[in-house]
Amino acid sequence: MNKQHIQNLLVNQAKVPQDMVVGAIEIPESTMGDFSFPVFKLAKIYKKSPNIIAQEISSNIDDVEIARVQAINGYVNFYLDRDKFVGNVLRSFDLSQKTFGNGHTICIDYSSINIAKPMHIGHLSSTAIGGSLYQMYKYLGYNVVGINYLGDWGTQFGKLIYAYLTWGNRQDILDRGIEGLLELYVKFHDCAEQDKSIEDSAREWFLKIEQGDIQALELFEWFKEITLKEVAKVYDMLDISFDSYKGESFFNDKIQPIVKELMDKGLLVESDGAKVVQLQDDMPPALILRRDGASLYVTRDLAAAKYRKETYNFSKCLYVVAYQQNLHFKQVFGVLDKMGYEWAKDCLHIPFGMVSLKNGDTLSSRKGKVVFLEKILKDAIQKALVTIEQKNPNLKDKDSVAKMVGIGAVVFGALSTDRIKDIVFDIDKALQFEGETGPYLQYTHARCCSILSKCGQDTLSPYSTDETIKCRGVDTDTFELVKLISRLDETIIVACNRYEPSLLARLLLDIAQAFNKFYITNHILSAETDVYSFRLQIVKLTQQVLKLGMSLLLLKSPIEM
Repeated sequence: MNKQHIQNLLVNQAKVPQDMVVGAIEIPESTMGDFSFPVFKLAKIYKKSPNIIAQEISSNIDDVEIARVQAINGYVNFYLDRDKFVGNVLRSFDLSQKTFGNGHTICIDYSSINIAKPMHIGHLSSTAIGGSLYQMYKYLGYNVVGINYLGDWGTQFGKLIYAYLTWGNRQDILDRGIEGLLELYVKFHDCAEQDKSIEDSAREWFLKIEQGDIQALELFEWFKEITLKEVAKVYDMLDISFDSYKGESFFNDKIQPIVKELMDKGLLVESDGAKVVQLQDDMPPALILRRDGASLYVTRDLAAAKYRKETYNFSKCLYVVAYQQNLHFKQVFGVLDKMGYEWAKDCLHIPFGMVSLKNGDTLSSRKGKVVFLEKILKDAIQKALVTIEQKNPNLKDKDSVAKMVGIGAVVFGALSTDRIKDIVFDIDKALQFEGETGPYLQYTHARCCSILSKCGQDTLSPYSTDETIKCRGVDTDTFELVKLISRLDETIIVACNRYEPSLLARLLLDIAQAFNKFYITNHILSAETDVYSFRLQIVKLTQQVLKLGMSLLLLKSPIEM
């Protein structure tokens, strides 16, 4: 029983227009029913008072899982038959991969690192949100393509080559990797503030890259190799992989056809020597070519979008990028629309808030104010290990569990709040075993595993009858827990539709809290045989749902903590 089932009853039995029902079902406070439908919008259609409409609708609803339907103050409140509902959920709850995707493809551009720059805490949100959306869409049965759109083109590479040749040392870079490259990058900008001429030297070196200069290309490829090797460590820790690493440089030979198409369609106009596409009155024109003929981010993103459509034939292409790029993506999608591409509407920017440090500082590669994400993860693992040794010193494989808990805490910290909100990163708060944290979910999962292990979970047979609980009656804590569990698929669908993993995170926290309340009020080991088996089924289902849900949020599920 879910919102969709209630919608079907309203449409099929009460003959309420479907467009008036979709999205209108509410979950009220428990005293007002399990589901509620406000009828106020129907008053103009039916020319009756909301109270009368609610009464008429309630009298037409008949379903075996609904104990009663109540009309009150313009609402139709549905009260479930608790025994039947819980029994049906235990018998039929399906945790297998779904088929909602129906063969459609979703492209997700996320994490997208810059070559020769570290993967820092600022990459956490894009990586976590994109990675979670990837897993959720995959669970729903979509073909999903994860794209790491490398920032591997631009004047910054000329700056880095100049800095390396002027102040760098090959062995130092081999030893320190991205940290050494970042130091050179920062030094370049410090020196450029005193001597503007080195900016010209940097542009000359980037021009050499564009012209195929052997030395410039060798250094460019070396910096790229170093970067990918370094970030692979982080992606391995997060258990994230990508289907494509095609970056900006891949689309260099695809830019000219885009420019020609814009010219042929009469969309490219000159503005102060540059080439632009005029957009809506409230939006600045999209800059396609600079005065010197060089392409820009918009140009390359146009080429990338067209390539992705031709290669993957996506139903949606999501760009998980910080909200500071709102205008950029409006321009890109606006140009695609003016080019006549109907699929431009399927390209969507999924913005998120920025990450700042606990002291309020924001991040800047140019100033060297960077907190490496790898260091954050390693620190979290170490802190988790200290906590585990205090709470459970005899725990087997503590290092493995600490890794699950530490990394899970960091990732959940990025996913548990609305993605558009700015985040102040606080690792100590994220690692707490109580409260709205990843470790709290993992601890609840481990508690379920512990109960099942003590009770011999291997002997559990599928739930087949609800006669026992009919006699005894399902208590409120059991009912509320199972009701939350039943909302899993519905929540995942809504989370994907809104591109908001925090909705799933919120549901899992509610399930964990409800389970711990259920565990306190429903004794298991001391229960009589039939109730004992029934309660174990509740524990097993909770454990499976938490494990699945956490996996969709990129969290591992330790069986002991």
